[in-house]
Amino acid sequence: MSNCLNLALVGAGYWGKNLARNFHKLNALKLVCDPSEDVLLEMKKKYPEVITALSFSQAIKSPDIDAVVIATPVEKHFLLAKEALLANKHVFIEKPMTTNLHEAEELISLAKKNKKIIFIGHILHYHPAIAQIKKMLGEGDLGRLQYIYSNRLNLGKIRREENILWSFAPHDISVILSLVGEEPVEIKAFGTNILHPSIADTTMTHLRFPSGISAHIYVSWLHPFKEQKLVVIGDGKMVVFDDSAPPESKLTLYPHSIIWKNGLPVPEKKDGVHIDLSQDWEEPLFGECQAFINALSGSPCITDGEEGLKVLRVLQGAQECMDKQAELPNTKNYFTHETSIVDEGCSIGKETRIWHYSHILKGSKIGECVNIGQNVMIGPNGIVGNNVKIQNNVSVYEGVTLEDDVFCGPSCVFTNVINPRSNIPRKTEIKPTLICKGATIGANSTILCGITIGKHAFIGAGSVVTGDIPDHGLAYGNPATLQGWMCECGHKLGEDKKCKACEKQLPAQ
Repeated sequence: MSNCLNLALVGAGYWGKNLARNFHKLNALKLVCDPSEDVLLEMKKKYPEVITALSFSQAIKSPDIDAVVIATPVEKHFLLAKEALLANKHVFIEKPMTTNLHEAEELISLAKKNKKIIFIGHILHYHPAIAQIKKMLGEGDLGRLQYIYSNRLNLGKIRREENILWSFAPHDISVILSLVGEEPVEIKAFGTNILHPSIADTTMTHLRFPSGISAHIYVSWLHPFKEQKLVVIGDGKMVVFDDSAPPESKLTLYPHSIIWKNGLPVPEKKDGVHIDLSQDWEEPLFGECQAFINALSGSPCITDGEEGLKVLRVLQGAQECMDKQAELPNTKNYFTHETSIVDEGCSIGKETRIWHYSHILKGSKIGECVNIGQNVMIGPNGIVGNNVKIQNNVSVYEGVTLEDDVFCGPSCVFTNVINPRSNIPRKTEIKPTLICKGATIGANSTILCGITIGKHAFIGAGSVVTGDIPDHGLAYGNPATLQGWMCECGHKLGEDKKCKACEKQLPAQ
């Protein structure tokens, strides 16, 4: 297939590799940019003629590049798209468009000023099943539209840079807005945070439109199997789009009806009829990529920046609704000194004591009977078990977990990023650190991130711990090395690994 447009793909990982495959099939892929040398090597093996680059500046400075396709984490979308537009390139942005409305509006304004196109990767618009549903609604086959329900469920890639609402729901929101032809007048959303205290794993979003049409969107990445369905209810017929089914049975029309008998509604059920899409089947992503190329040549663009902005308004409204959800009031049964701060959204166990000038940040979970000394910071999203003692001047950052009965000596240091830079955000690169039950961290010790200190282990004062320490291990030095074994009661064990104080025998390692 011939094509005179040259595209640069930025981000060739989880989803970007699929974009690379389709744009290469369309003879449009000129350059691939990714920070991973391994990813670029794989791209070079598949597409030897394509240029690879670690630097984004190389992609936008080349006069041969007409457009930039952005398939990076969402927090990078705005800056990359803005830089591309300033370099006079058209832009394809994977969903969601940006992280907030202000950024999206700025990109749209810049694109208009430079007479460039913004195309949003809302792939369902290019799905043959959605095209067929739009045709049915347009021709009146379903009657008057009344209700839409969608679910997008899977046990797959779980993200930390965005929650399930922003990761999964944009597809369904985009299609629902298109089918209804209106923006909602009411948005309600509820989320559950299971794996992480501040990242929703499942959400249910309710939309009500000016015409009286309602829609529900349920998304989850904690479902035992993949399921993607869209149910469209008209007052004449109903249609179900099951994207997990083969093309010949993805779309099923149900000519059900409701009749009234003696003043009561009675359903009349009829067999569903499959609408075969296999004859004209085309991979939706291929259709989306082709639509972008066509838009650059002057064809209408149905998923442009304005359409992306409408989806963002719903996403932001749903997120604000979830953020305002209040828990039932609890009677405070812990002590906080008047100079300390406990943010909203924290869970503090009974009989815990928080002393002078300490700060417990949003989303942190503190167990019972915990003693938190002066000038201690925990969180955001810190996890501290029961009966933990944290002495003065300690920061327990996000990603650090202290299990029950852990002792943290004065001024001991935890880290959560292996290669920090002040000018490079690394919130998505936090490496978890686990301090297991009963472990002791000596004063002024430094614990590098991404390691585990075992149960009842003992870290000597001033040590620098760079690797895992086993259960009951005694370690000290810089770097800390294993020097012996400790009993659960805190006494050093002899060569026979039997405690002279409590006479417990350490199990065989």
